[in-house]
This record gives sequence, C-alpha cells and structure tokens, in this order.
Amino acid sequence: MTTVCPMNVRAAVIQAPRKAEIAYAIAWGFAAVFYFLEYASRSAPAVMIPELVQAFGVTALGVSTILGVYYYTYSTTSLVAGVLLDRFGARYVVPMGMALLAIGCLLFAVPQASVGSFGRLLQGAGSAFAFTGAVYLAAHGFSAKSLATAIGFTQCFGMLGGTMGQIAVGPLIHGAINIHQFWVGMGIVVLLVAVGLMLMTPREQHAAQTGEKRSFLAPYKVVLSNPQSYLCGIVSGLLFAPTTIGDMVWGVRLFQEDRLFSYHDAVFAISMVPFGWVFGCPLFGWMADALHRRKLALIIGISLMLACALQLTFVPGALPSWFTLLVFGIASGAAMIPYTIIKEVNPDNVKGSATGAINFVTFSVTALLGPVFSKHIGKTIGTPITNPELHFFHSALFWVAVIALALLVSFALRETGKRP
Repeated sequence: MTTVCPMNVRAAVIQAPRKAEIAYAIAWGFAAVFYFLEYASRSAPAVMIPELVQAFGVTALGVSTILGVYYYTYSTTSLVAGVLLDRFGARYVVPMGMALLAIGCLLFAVPQASVGSFGRLLQGAGSAFAFTGAVYLAAHGFSAKSLATAIGFTQCFGMLGGTMGQIAVGPLIHGAINIHQFWVGMGIVVLLVAVGLMLMTPREQHAAQTGEKRSFLAPYKVVLSNPQSYLCGIVSGLLFAPTTIGDMVWGVRLFQEDRLFSYHDAVFAISMVPFGWVFGCPLFGWMADALHRRKLALIIGISLMLACALQLTFVPGALPSWFTLLVFGIASGAAMIPYTIIKEVNPDNVKGSATGAINFVTFSVTALLGPVFSKHIGKTIGTPITNPELHFFHSALFWVAVIALALLVSFALRETGKRP
C-alpha cells in the first residue's frame, strides 16, 4: 500500500494555482502584444493618407470617413467584449477578436473603398477585445499587489504601438514596402499572436459551461442607470478625440499643409503625442493614487492639455511643435483616470461591464466628433482658397473648445479618491 506524504499533497495544491498564474501571465504578454498591434493599426493610416487616397480612389475626406467607421464598431463591440469574457473566458474570446482584427487588416490591403471600409469595421470590432482581454488575463495572472503595474504596462504597450504606427511605419512605407504589403504583413502577425495566446491560455469553467443562467444585460442596467457612468465616458471621450481624430487621422496632413512641415518633420511631431502617452498614462495613474484624489489629478491633466492647445492655437511658433505635442501627449494620459472612477462609482460585481460601458461612451463621442471635424476642417486642408495659418488656427481652436468642455464636465464628476 502506497502512502502519500501530507507535505507533498500541500505542495501539489499550492503548485497547481501557481502554474495557472504563470500561464495566465504569459497569455497576458500575448494580449499586451495584441494591444500594441491594435494601436499600431489604428494610428498607422495617419502617415499614409495620400497613398490611401490613390489606392481607394477617393478624396482625403473620403479616406477620413473610411477610417472613422473604426470607432463605430469599436464602441459597440466594447459592450459585448466584457460580457463574453465573463461568460466564456479568454481562451477563445480574445483570439476571436484578434482574428477579426487580422481579417480587417487583410481586407484593408484591397484597393477598393467598399472593401477597405468593411476591413476598417472589422478592425474596430476586433480591437475592442484588446485592452479588455489584457486586463482580464492580468487579473488572473498577477496578485493584487502587482495588478495595477501589469495594467499600467498594458497601457504603455498600447501607447507604444500608437507611436510606432506613425514614427516607424512612415519611413517603412516610403522605402522597403508599400501600403498593401504593410497591411497584409500586419494581418499575418496578428494571426500568429492569436495562435500563441490561444495555446497559452488555460481552460476555465464559466457560466456558459456550467449551465448557470445569467442575463447579458443585467450588469449594464446597473452601470448605465448611474449618471456618473455617462459623465466618465463623456470626459474620457472628449479627451481621447484630439488624439484619435486630430493626431491619428489628420495630424500629419495638417502640419504638412498648414504649417509647411516636411513629411518627415510632420510625422516626427505628430508621433510625439502617442509617445507622450507611454509616460503620461502611468504618471497620472500614480498621481491619482498618490494624491488620493482622482478628480484633482484629472483636472491637472486636462488643464495642461488645454494650455498646450492654447499655445499651438495662438502662439504656435513660441515652442518647438514636437515639444508641445509631447507634453500634450503626456497630459492626455489623464484620459485614463475616468476608467478608474467609473469602477469606483459602480458596485464591485459590475466592474467588467463598467469598462465596456465607458469604452462604448468614450468612442461614441469620437465617432460623433470625427465627421464634424472632417466636414468643417478636414475637407479644406490644402485647398487653393485656404489660408494655411488661418486654417491651422481654426483646427486648433476646435480642439481647444473640446478640451475646455471636458474640463467643465469633469467638475460634475464625483471624487472617489479617499485619504488613508
């Protein structure tokens, strides 16, 4: 008869969860790469507007419309992503999102406007699973002590992807490869990462597998019945819009046509905004924790963004543009603070859905402001009847108004930080 040492049993019980945590941590690494690639694909079109105009056979305004549909599916799918993760786990849900992004990239390489639009829709839908999936995996792979750090690194990966999508892709498509090869390559890389993530993510037992009946809409009923949830989304959306629209879509062309920058200088200056996020997101997260005041840290960030926007509007030559945009990017890291606030103004059992809800409201704001900017500002870039200096003034003034509105709405937010 074989006896089992109690010490060995205890060690085996402890070791099993640790192995699962390590597997989740590795899977989180793949999800962080997914987030990097998602942001790269989101920002890359800004450095290839003329090439996309030629490929799709439309005007620059037509290209901006194609690019803008990304946010329609991103915002709506964000509502679904969190619920699917809670119900089915990450093993298949996150790779499914990656597959949608990959197919969207491959379709975007087809030189036809309708196919490109559909591809961009799929890119937006797939990208909605990136940050939510990474946070889900981080929560399973890291202890409470290091979870915030893991999420901070996740955000840094995304912002770094946004930077590389501009500063690296610009020279790449004007040298080694063309835009069609770039998008095909991007799709293949995303698919490879999806396979790696699926292989590394442990199997889980969820409501869908155990037969437990849960309503998909119940968590959102709680979140969306709270007025603070909408305020968080509106503030975040107004702060993201200058970067997602002003920087990632129109930024390079604005500085080329209105400020008479060379292509290289325009790409470098504009890439400083997402590069600033790399530092700004963890910096303002730390500030909100150190001050024990979420709202105060948010207002400091918005005020700094507004100061940068005012300087670019009224005295654009007072400082190097790349420096102002770098500071602007760092300050815009405060846009992530409402993601913390919305979790703290809602019950613990709906925090996942709260992330989906704020993503929905945030990028709905972007989807609404995008066509407004394109119609009144974007379509006149580089036209013979346009005064470049006056045009740049009006475009910058538009974002001053948006940021000022964000500052006003932020005062209506509830302070959730508490001093120990």
